[in-house]
Amino acid sequence: MTRCIDKDLLQKFNMSVLYLDQDFTALRAECLKHKKLFCDPKFPAEPTSLGYKDLGPNSKNIQGVVWKRPGEICSKPTKPQFVAEEATRNDVMQGELGDCWLMAAIASLTLNQGLLRRIIFPEQNFTDNYAGIFHFLLWQYGKWVHVVVDDLLPTRDGKLLFVHSGNKSEFWTALLEKAYAKVNGSYEALSGGWANEALTDFTGGIGERYTLSEAPSDLFTIMKKAVGRGYPLSTSISGQGAQDREKKTSECLVKTHAYSVTGNEEVRDAGGMLHKLVRLRNPWGMFEWNGAWSDKSKEWDQILPEQKSKLAYSADDGEFWMSYLDFIKHFSLLQICNLTPDDPSESEGLWNYYEFEGTWKVGSTAGGCSNNKELFSTNPQFVVKLDIDSNKDQKCSVLVTLMQKNYRQFKQKGTESNSIGVVIYKLPEKYKGRSDVRLSYDDLKTLSRVGMTKFSYDREVCGRFKLSLGEYVLIPCTFNPNQEGSFLLRVFSEK
Repeated sequence: MTRCIDKDLLQKFNMSVLYLDQDFTALRAECLKHKKLFCDPKFPAEPTSLGYKDLGPNSKNIQGVVWKRPGEICSKPTKPQFVAEEATRNDVMQGELGDCWLMAAIASLTLNQGLLRRIIFPEQNFTDNYAGIFHFLLWQYGKWVHVVVDDLLPTRDGKLLFVHSGNKSEFWTALLEKAYAKVNGSYEALSGGWANEALTDFTGGIGERYTLSEAPSDLFTIMKKAVGRGYPLSTSISGQGAQDREKKTSECLVKTHAYSVTGNEEVRDAGGMLHKLVRLRNPWGMFEWNGAWSDKSKEWDQILPEQKSKLAYSADDGEFWMSYLDFIKHFSLLQICNLTPDDPSESEGLWNYYEFEGTWKVGSTAGGCSNNKELFSTNPQFVVKLDIDSNKDQKCSVLVTLMQKNYRQFKQKGTESNSIGVVIYKLPEKYKGRSDVRLSYDDLKTLSRVGMTKFSYDREVCGRFKLSLGEYVLIPCTFNPNQEGSFLLRVFSEK
């Protein structure tokens, strides 16, 4: 079977650019030549890198913060390590920053060592050619970027202020968090978010969301297939405003808090009954579910010892099992990051791909999504062709995702992001075969949309559609007219 993956796309996947034009190799060589440790002028060890409000230069929250290198943080004679043995999810312990969503993403990433190695370059260390400089590979709005950081980390009372490893001499997670803070403007810019945002930036993948109160009947199978393919998954429990922020329930679950989904299995008890189980991890490394199938629950007494050992169910490490039915009862949202592999031999599920960049500009392309079809027609428009029959029914499964650029920088500027979405129309017969297609006001008056994503103020919106084979016009837009911004539109048709 031939997979329709464009050669230009593969080349793009395998290319990367230098973030802020900083070349890791050249900068390290310069530091080694002059026998000095790197200090990053683009993300300095200063209050401005910490934040702009709650962690701003005049905030009491940053009092006592001292920037130190790992060699100064470790108690002698212990020496710092980038990765101790192998990077695992137990290396991810959240600190004083509200970025549990990022922690859940990093923990999920450790379940796919191939992906993780591409991002963190685990051969980095504090001995060979050490110059106080490290680098990471992140995906940013359609491009893979090499991000350079120094290893000056914020501490208080000699301890890391933010993410840290269970092994106090290990620093890959703290340095990765710093690189992610750099591309987003500051550490404070990372407060609050969805795990799929970070997972997209770690993988270049496309995120889907499932509301668990409306879970499809085959969701457990979808989860199992995703875990088997190495796709990162995360979940959370919704809350009612500020009063529920990180509030603990009677079952020892935490609301408005991101968890990693680290596995799911089917096990039989002594009576032969089959149980569907889901394994979750709290990035705090503590506070575990205390209900059925928790570490010390009676349900495990009916499972064979070799199965219990295989499922590693009893460690007090923030990770726990629960039944699938309890999972969809207590949790609110599941996020799956569908990967888009670089190698076509590994691209199971991916059949075709389109990528478009554009802008909304007042007076020309900022038409909004209103009942005013004349204004709406001024939005950017893009044509895609669906020609892969995924189920022998002349229909195609399609993922459409729209991402607004520089989303977290809006916070620092004190402005609100846009509510964005995508509207889909079948291309009229009269336009077929043309390369200069644009639906006019008159066209839109007579056409009915065949699909539309939800509109959201989040960085990215995604919709999955089942569409007949043919050509379609996609119109990315803001909900209200006369709002400006830049965007990336991606379309995947898959097996």
